[in-house]
Amino acid sequence: MTYLRALGRACALAALAVISWFDVLVEAIAFALLCVGLVFFLGPAIEWARRRSATARTLAARWCGVEIEAPYRREPPEPVRERDGWYRDGNTLYKRAFWIRWNRRFTWAMEDPAAGREFVWQVLNPLVTLLLPVAALLGGPVALRGYGRWTRWWLGPRPDPVPGQGRWLHRRLESLGHQMGILALSVVILVFSVWQLVVIAFAMPVAAPVILWTRSVTDTLRRESGNWTGVRIARPYLPPPGLPVPRADGLFQSGKQLYEEPFWPVQHARTRWVVGDRATWRDMAGGALIPLVSLLLVLPSVALVGRGTVGLFTLWVWRPFVSSPVTWWPFPEVSTHFGAAVQTPVALAMIVAGVAPATWLARQQARFARVWLGPTDATRLAARVERLKQTRTDVTVTQAAELRRIERDLHDGIQSRLVAMGMKLGAVEALVDTDPAAAKRLAAELRAASSEALTELRTLIRGIHPPVLSERGLLDAVRALALDSPLKTEVTGSLPGRVEEPVEACTYFAVSELLGNAAKHGSKRASIEVDFTDDQLTVVVTDDGKGGANPALGSGLRGIERRLGAFDGRLTLTSPIGGPTRATVEIPCQIDPEPLSPKTNTSSETA
Repeated sequence: MTYLRALGRACALAALAVISWFDVLVEAIAFALLCVGLVFFLGPAIEWARRRSATARTLAARWCGVEIEAPYRREPPEPVRERDGWYRDGNTLYKRAFWIRWNRRFTWAMEDPAAGREFVWQVLNPLVTLLLPVAALLGGPVALRGYGRWTRWWLGPRPDPVPGQGRWLHRRLESLGHQMGILALSVVILVFSVWQLVVIAFAMPVAAPVILWTRSVTDTLRRESGNWTGVRIARPYLPPPGLPVPRADGLFQSGKQLYEEPFWPVQHARTRWVVGDRATWRDMAGGALIPLVSLLLVLPSVALVGRGTVGLFTLWVWRPFVSSPVTWWPFPEVSTHFGAAVQTPVALAMIVAGVAPATWLARQQARFARVWLGPTDATRLAARVERLKQTRTDVTVTQAAELRRIERDLHDGIQSRLVAMGMKLGAVEALVDTDPAAAKRLAAELRAASSEALTELRTLIRGIHPPVLSERGLLDAVRALALDSPLKTEVTGSLPGRVEEPVEACTYFAVSELLGNAAKHGSKRASIEVDFTDDQLTVVVTDDGKGGANPALGSGLRGIERRLGAFDGRLTLTSPIGGPTRATVEIPCQIDPEPLSPKTNTSSETA
């Protein structure tokens, strides 16, 4: 009876698994629609397919005795209406919350690592369950328990992978997926490149907004190429034009035409800026060439892996169910287990040969994309000039604000205490002869007030330049920050010497602000990695918070960017909805190669 019940459950699980191929078809159609600009279908398709996965987890717990928790990241929060009635997403306002909600959920579904594992499970699970009824007939509940563990491996929670770590095959298969991802994104860019050409040829007045909107697709390829392969592709576009300045007569000039309002001069300037930018045309050329090169690099790997997988399926899954010999071209027919075992190494060799160069090939795809989508010398120079102008303004504003803060702290804090102490000293002088006891009490109050003033002064000094930074260097100062932080923080890394003092101070306050933000938004743990390579200081702060950090929504991260801008540094933030948040601070600088003295070095790596 137990074996019959296990057989019935195995058949039901197999039927459910076959239905998941329908989910794969729906997701493939939704992705194809995404490639032609219909972006509203893929996210709902992924969430719809998750219902089938939830059913599989429930049945694995009920029939197989294997509990499986949901592996997904926390759902994104609902948009919050501001006081003026608008919904804000970055620097854009919306009257309704639909677009923000859809964009957050689409990002949440696409960036979750569980989504990729779930898709692979939907493809492979029906093939596995073809053998499940036979296994259940032979093994009963034991076979079902094994299937439950298989399901938990794919659909259960896993820790977020650490970049650069993992098994050899897993890393290569992941790189093969990255190759396919770069190819898919390049095809999307090709579609939008054709659309841009049509707009420029027949609808020039709307060319600027269309091209600016489609640049977000190209930016996605730049960003994901860096995340997947480590090949960074900077944005190559010229800085936008400034607002038009009215003439002496109050009119605005655009070419030979005068306007009473700045609207049309702004539109003409934006159109000239977008269409006249060489990067716009390089994007279109890249949209035509990158898919072709990516296809040539991806096709051999996909053909080898696909052929080897088909061979294994034919030899060990299809052959036992047919009475006649099977064949997979160009190899001879196989009818026995011995013949299948002889040809199995060939199929495995094909799979290995297909995935072995995947990491290198994905990097070559990204490098070719960088040739067309990266900046040229002219755009680098223009961006450098614009950045210097902006950082000069930011540094001036920041210095003025810092001086005002110090003046305010001295005026409202230390100065007030010193005035009060002076008045008490006058009272002591008046009472020392007539009422010595009262004079002693005032003297004791003066002693306590002087101690408080000294503590406040030391706090103010630490806010200007922490003494631990001067005495022990950046690494130990960061460890001191970790010890003072309410988070459980681990500090790793090393420095070959002392970094330039201004860079030390900038990095110290940046790390302090990042740890404060993490604690403020509910994080429990954090890690800090410090490294110095190729004349560049890199500090990575990672926390386990809820994610969704955006520099445009807060002054803290913008303040860090302004500080780093003075040193030509950069803040890179990766904060998907649900977490984790990873902030990378990079500053080009020089380092003192002299070894640190015992006073300025510690051996502790964990705070």
